[in-house]
Amino acid sequence: MSDALKPYAVTETNSKGRQFKEPAHSYRAAFERDRDRIIHTSAFRRLEGKTQVFMPQINDQYRTRLTHSIEVSQIGRTIAKVLGLNEALTEAVCLAHDLGHSPFGHSGEAALNELMKNFGGFEHNYQTMRIVELFERPYPDFIGLNLMYETRLALAKHKTHFDNPLRNKSFTEKNCSLEGQIADLADRIAYNCHDLEDGLRSRVLSYEMIQNVELCRKAIEICESKVVSGGVIKYTRIAKTIIDMLVGDCIETSRAVIENKHIGTIGQVLERSDNLITISDSAEAGLRQLEIFLLKNMYDNPLVKDVSSQAKEWLAKVFDKFKNNPELMPKFYQNLINEFGLERTVCDYVSGMTDRYCLEMIK
Repeated sequence: MSDALKPYAVTETNSKGRQFKEPAHSYRAAFERDRDRIIHTSAFRRLEGKTQVFMPQINDQYRTRLTHSIEVSQIGRTIAKVLGLNEALTEAVCLAHDLGHSPFGHSGEAALNELMKNFGGFEHNYQTMRIVELFERPYPDFIGLNLMYETRLALAKHKTHFDNPLRNKSFTEKNCSLEGQIADLADRIAYNCHDLEDGLRSRVLSYEMIQNVELCRKAIEICESKVVSGGVIKYTRIAKTIIDMLVGDCIETSRAVIENKHIGTIGQVLERSDNLITISDSAEAGLRQLEIFLLKNMYDNPLVKDVSSQAKEWLAKVFDKFKNNPELMPKFYQNLINEFGLERTVCDYVSGMTDRYCLEMIK
């Protein structure tokens, strides 16, 4: 596999490996094993019950954190394959990037951060690292998933407009690999385009409204030239067309940037604080316009914010319930209190809940 990769791609040869030594698998590469370990975690399965924008209980057609993560991985793999980078590493990072998300989406994250303001706060990238390094324990010889160094580095450095990279002394690199940078941009492309589609499907957004957004207007022109029928199919095609435009732009722009910066090794990538996986200035302007449009017309829409505002109350009740009665938590979490403190342990437990289970715990 590594023979087909660019010299600045991550391979098993230039990797820093695992914290705990393991024998090589007879037919699966190391980063393929990382991807599979992530898919088989309890935290990954629970993403099915966690809000992307609309609560999963509202309508089975809307995205959840799980479907979002899968969609991010497909975008990421396409970019990695064309650029000659490690697809398995890219996929692993994309699939794991939201493992630490709380119930009720970003509103839930903000609520938990407020509840933990005197105890270190809450941020889902940090929580993702706790999950893969502490809470998931499928192996008898070590705690955590024992992921490859570069997988963990990319998760720690994950950043978008909604995400802040983890400040972790374990990682001294200025940046992560190109594969990790792909996950950042694939996440951004996926949530904007698919939130747009779900917004149209829910009728929070209208076909008339989105025509004021340049990316949407260009996609509509392409779709109409192909005689796409109305309704849900049209909304899906518009979102997919925008994805195709942005992914194509990312591939061509990133390829040119890597060449112009004379990148020839993974070390050169890690030494740069700026991302080499990027989009053109015109595509960036168009994507920012879409993001601002979604913030104003969807995320701040009263129908969406009504649930968001309730999330703070719901999480406060559940947090206080287990803080005042820690014996109600599973023994696994009770045993962590002495090491991490009561509040952090309660936060760990509550943040891992699905929306539905969190609501049940209020009773």
